[in-house]
Amino acid sequence: MLGPETPNGSSKQNVKKYGITKPISVAEPTDADSQRNLELEKFLVASGLYASEEEDAKRKEVIGQLDQIVKAWVKHLTHQRCYTDQMLEDANAVIFTFGSYRLGAHGPGADVDALCVGPSYVNREEDFFIVLHDILAEREEVTELQPIPDAHVPVMKFKFQGISIDLLYASISLLVVPEDIDISDMSVLYNVDEQTVRSLNGCRVADQILKHVPNVEHFRTTLRCLKFWAKRRGVYSNVTGYLGGVNWALLVARVCTMFP
Repeated sequence: MLGPETPNGSSKQNVKKYGITKPISVAEPTDADSQRNLELEKFLVASGLYASEEEDAKRKEVIGQLDQIVKAWVKHLTHQRCYTDQMLEDANAVIFTFGSYRLGAHGPGADVDALCVGPSYVNREEDFFIVLHDILAEREEVTELQPIPDAHVPVMKFKFQGISIDLLYASISLLVVPEDIDISDMSVLYNVDEQTVRSLNGCRVADQILKHVPNVEHFRTTLRCLKFWAKRRGVYSNVTGYLGGVNWALLVARVCTMFP
């Protein structure tokens, strides 16, 4: 026997649960809703909230170059520490993105939040903030290099070919970091310090949000709109006591699961 009908005529027992609770409504948008959606999207484009294809292509290129730099950095350290030839061949680091860029809600000129995941024998204090810092400092594409090792989440800030990068580092409990490592897996948190957990959390949260929202494009449009609304009203900033980017993203994701 079927349970009570939901607005689109399906049984409540059959309603998919996207979050920790069932949706409040699974009604489809009306024609008026769809029209308002189109008007909103036109407004967001007219307000200059979307990065150009050229700028996004440059961001991807920069992230790819940064990935090659950290891979070479780890191989250099592996060789320096006289590990076996096999270890040297397998030595690896991987770059992940998070924040508004990873969520697909970034605008023109936005920073790229990036995380470098490296093996257990490559540490943050000397290898990341001294050796990698010096490697980056020698490259002409890198400007405004600023290490902040004492931050709540230790970070290196710099511009790479004019693109602003906030680079974090996580040394996980593996001798070799697989290219296809899943940092959403709980095992990456084993035997790591608190700063590493914080560094990993940005990517883990972004991945979980994108995994659980019913419609990623609707989520991105809504988040872009809400961030614009909050910034225009001066209430977008966790530094000054308001909600920051990840807070808005979580709230929007929650609403998306309540009204899929």
